[in-house]
Amino acid sequence: MGKAVDSRRRRHRGTSHIRLPLIAAGTLLGIALWGPKNMAAPAPVSPDGPSGGVAPDLPGLAGTPSTPGEQEEPDDPGDLLGRGHRTWKLVQGRHWQIANGTAEDPQVTDAREGTRGTCPAGMVAVAGKMRLHSMMDELQMQACTKWIDRKWPERCGEFDRDKWLKLAKDLPTQSMDFCIDRFEYPNRKGDYPVIMVSWYEARDMCKASGKRLCTEDEWTFACEGEETTPYPNGYVRDPNGCVADQPWKKFHGGALIPRNTNAAREELDRLWQGQPSGSRDACRSSFGVYDLTGNVDEWTHSSVGGERKSVLKGGYWGPVRTRCRPATRAHDETHTFYQQGFRCCSDKPAAR
Repeated sequence: MGKAVDSRRRRHRGTSHIRLPLIAAGTLLGIALWGPKNMAAPAPVSPDGPSGGVAPDLPGLAGTPSTPGEQEEPDDPGDLLGRGHRTWKLVQGRHWQIANGTAEDPQVTDAREGTRGTCPAGMVAVAGKMRLHSMMDELQMQACTKWIDRKWPERCGEFDRDKWLKLAKDLPTQSMDFCIDRFEYPNRKGDYPVIMVSWYEARDMCKASGKRLCTEDEWTFACEGEETTPYPNGYVRDPNGCVADQPWKKFHGGALIPRNTNAAREELDRLWQGQPSGSRDACRSSFGVYDLTGNVDEWTHSSVGGERKSVLKGGYWGPVRTRCRPATRAHDETHTFYQQGFRCCSDKPAAR
């Protein structure tokens, strides 16, 4: 994956809109967020993107395809493939998920959590005032008191809460009120996230569930809450709290093309360091939303008009920024990769 331009700016409606010079942007796009990788031009798609049917296979994945004649035939979409360390299954013939069969009934989860409100089953009610700033992440870094790594992608081990609240107390706010999936798709405690999903596919899968892809603002507010905490669970970066800061593994991009083969499954199994949704009780935001940072990256819909719609939030299990505010804007809507998933949002039902 070409190291993503992990946007350090918090651009927002009503705040300053900063554009990088073309030369600088081109340079940044050559830096790998998760590791070194060549960028490949995506295959042409319609302006609305694929909807229904089988999408072009990994048109946005950068890497070197397998040599002709060495590529395995695609597997039956219904097959369970367990020749590696884990048992993987194909979802819709193109995405991957570890099969474990221990998911909890969402109604049981709803009853225990008590955060559903008027939202549909399996979702969390989120409402409050979101603080606005064009460079929120940079502002927060002024309150960092314990650094893990100052080099980009920088990681702060602990923030000073009192200092942060003083810095943020006079920032403007915006009212938020919506529903969000409690866990990563397929949104069941104990299920592994579905990965290798493009932005278009995530959008369509949310729509098929009667929901929509979250906006980046919705995702961010569900993570940081009204106090605008750097992490969903507060001010301390605890690798035992969320699935983060695992050692980075070099990937082999060619093994992931096409994505529905044994070669792809074996590469995913080798790279995988995530956990089932809801495994870490401490990785819970103030609203009761789990695994927003770490585990897998999550597709959202950009809240900045006139720009690329595809925005990744949350980071994944590797040693990356993995905070509430940062966003990755480098990849278009067709891009798919080994650590990318999503969750869905919806408007709150109208009062009767």
